[in-house]
Amino acid sequence: METEVKLAFKNKDSLFKVAKTDSFLKACDNADVSPVFLENSYLDTNDMTLLSRGGAARIRHVSGNDAEFYELTVKYGGGADNGLHKRYEWNVKTSENKFSIKEFINNVPSDRDPVEYLNEVFENIEDDDLRVICSNSFYRTLYKLEYGNSVIEACFDSGLIKSSDGSKTDEICELELELVTGDVNDLNALRDLITGENDCVPLDKSKYMRTLAMVNGDM
Repeated sequence: METEVKLAFKNKDSLFKVAKTDSFLKACDNADVSPVFLENSYLDTNDMTLLSRGGAARIRHVSGNDAEFYELTVKYGGGADNGLHKRYEWNVKTSENKFSIKEFINNVPSDRDPVEYLNEVFENIEDDDLRVICSNSFYRTLYKLEYGNSVIEACFDSGLIKSSDGSKTDEICELELELVTGDVNDLNALRDLITGENDCVPLDKSKYMRTLAMVNGDM
């Protein structure tokens, strides 16, 4: 299960100021980092069947650091509270910009969340039923932290959500703290430390839901 904290910042300067604080540098395991560019396309049926089941499917194009590939992701269930998000998640790395349900299920690593849940997400859905619902893009700078008894990835995300005609925009200015190994209490403690030292707030809304809201005119 994916376990992460999302924090929202007012602007890019306040976001990256976190990486210069003493408490962050003390926990940081890799100070020499470079951003990668992420382009996300979210898939669903015309009647939003995946969303109604609590699921989400994404094709992500990753470029930067002398690498270029696609990552297919499905998320399911869970929820968010005070910035802490917990969801089942499966990822498959690929060289192709396409999403095949059968191939995805067959290629999910065996040590991930139970495949039975994937079958629930895609029950009675065929590849041709899926279409791109919305998209966004942003730069991500990733640090690896050792905090308490845990290993945590800190992802600094900056970019824009745009409406299809470009008339509306919403800034992506977020810090994601994902628990790689260890205790969720360490993750919450790091969240509290960062929010106490910086101008930010816990964020319960995912980038997908923010993008979808703009497409639907709810922002």
